[in-house]
Amino acid sequence: MSDFVRRYGWGLSAILVTLTAFWLLALVWVPYSVMIEKSFRLYLPVSEIGGPSDRYTLANYLSLFDMSASSEFLGLMVPIAVQVFLITVFYSCGVTIICFALAYPAAYFLAKKAAPAQIPTLFLMLAIPLFVSEMLRTFAWFIILAYQGPLNALLDAVGLSKVRWLSGYNGIIIGMVYTYILFMFFPIYNSLTALDNNQIEAAKDLGARSWQAHLNVIMPHAKPGISSGATMVFMFAVGSVLVPTLLGSPNSRWFTEIIIRSMFEGQDWNSAAAYAFLLLLVCLLFVSLVMKLFRVNLADITR
Repeated sequence: MSDFVRRYGWGLSAILVTLTAFWLLALVWVPYSVMIEKSFRLYLPVSEIGGPSDRYTLANYLSLFDMSASSEFLGLMVPIAVQVFLITVFYSCGVTIICFALAYPAAYFLAKKAAPAQIPTLFLMLAIPLFVSEMLRTFAWFIILAYQGPLNALLDAVGLSKVRWLSGYNGIIIGMVYTYILFMFFPIYNSLTALDNNQIEAAKDLGARSWQAHLNVIMPHAKPGISSGATMVFMFAVGSVLVPTLLGSPNSRWFTEIIIRSMFEGQDWNSAAAYAFLLLLVCLLFVSLVMKLFRVNLADITR
């Protein structure tokens, strides 16, 4: 703390600490505390708030397991809300894996193979989509993936049969990979730029093949970037609203859609808070698993 004050002075240090405390308190702790508190209370008319029915309960969480709305899932009768929750987590993990599979080679190429003069141009080409809002990008993919859209027109022109890209979860996965892949790319690229090329050359001089050098030298060095990218992509995917809404089909539902429906159609903000808190717990669990799998700490992920 003394080094911080010595570097910035008392006035600027006080401003920075105050702004940080305000951000943590007003924009993080207070909203989450209210959400968690509301999740343990029933949705009641205004006249009954504060009365004997207004008490802490697990009813909002137990409503997730309501068997009155259930369907067959993996050979078992499962509540629809639980089914959608599991599918959301599963496909979010899938989106994270696909983003890594696409982002890692691109990050390695830019960090170690591309000519320095080409890097600014390539970065600009990658960053241009970020200048456009997520809604417009997602709607553009809706047009591209439509059954009568340009992608199927191209397939038809080369003699291939048309594909219903927006059927099931196909459109959602494609849209999420496109929307969130840069959040995987940039942390990996940042980690790889710190890797000394001599370490790669030494591995090859010792007889390591290309895939062995990646597995034993390059990827271990990039673990902080991989873990940070995986965490961000999973959190964005599991909490996405626009992409599942625009690119989903009648037989594909995302858990955030249930939360939105509870809030705005059912006006049951308490159940929505409980479901949102479950998503938060899943994200925390995912971060813990990533930290254990890659053997990194929280500072490495948030770096």
